[in-house]
Amino acid sequence: MARSSPLIAADALGAGIANPGLRILDCRFSLQEPAAGRADHEAAHIPGAVYADLDKDLAAPPRPGSGRHPLPDPVELAKTFGEMGIDSDTKVVVYDDSSGAVAARAWWLLRWLGHDKVSLLDGGFAAWQRLQMPVEKGGVRVRAKDFAGAPREEMVLETHEIVAGREYSGELLLVDARDAERFCGASEPIDPVAGHIPGAINLPFAENLEASGLWKEPAELRRIWSMVLGSDLGASWGVMCGSGVTACHHVVSALVAGLREPRLYVGSWSEWISDPERPVATGAS
Repeated sequence: MARSSPLIAADALGAGIANPGLRILDCRFSLQEPAAGRADHEAAHIPGAVYADLDKDLAAPPRPGSGRHPLPDPVELAKTFGEMGIDSDTKVVVYDDSSGAVAARAWWLLRWLGHDKVSLLDGGFAAWQRLQMPVEKGGVRVRAKDFAGAPREEMVLETHEIVAGREYSGELLLVDARDAERFCGASEPIDPVAGHIPGAINLPFAENLEASGLWKEPAELRRIWSMVLGSDLGASWGVMCGSGVTACHHVVSALVAGLREPRLYVGSWSEWISDPERPVATGAS
């Protein structure tokens, strides 16, 4: 049986927006201006959408030795999703204004807790607006539901596994979703150390998208991944970025392309460099 796409088109969402079993999450967020996403939501959002804050809802506070966006406690995250009006029967659509770069984190977290009825809006809020679909202002209040979920640990890649993989096999298939300048160490506007994990491969997450912000076709994504991963597209692999957020974009991309799902290195670069003993490489992969 063919696997369903993780994506939903804006017109398809519009056609089903009156479904009482649907919950939409607005995940717009700016690292440079954390309050901007909620302000944008209150100014205009897809009707019925509930705001999900990257720092407050989709990540735990950073702690010593962690990355910038650690995984939330599963019990607390389940409570958060329940307060957003989500239970096991709810179909969820997530979106942002960054072509899925932040919304993919919410998509991944729902699936991490076992909720597979979630889709990412193709093209995000911009695609919705291009179709001149309705928007509403202000906050959205919903009736809380009982969200029951348990973490799928097999979806997560931990730092100690990367260390062991490098030490004992000499190879670890790890794809870094940051832009090329950050990966090669030429520029680092966020983290205190520049560069990448030795042996990692660079594929900026923006390569998954057309210039319009819509996702590339499955065949084109598969072609790109075949160039990055080589001939063994069924091999176990992992994805990372700066803090485990935009790497989720590559998880979506892999599934759209029909590939085996990669594991997410949630700590990513910001966790890797928390220990100065861990090796750092610069230059292109």
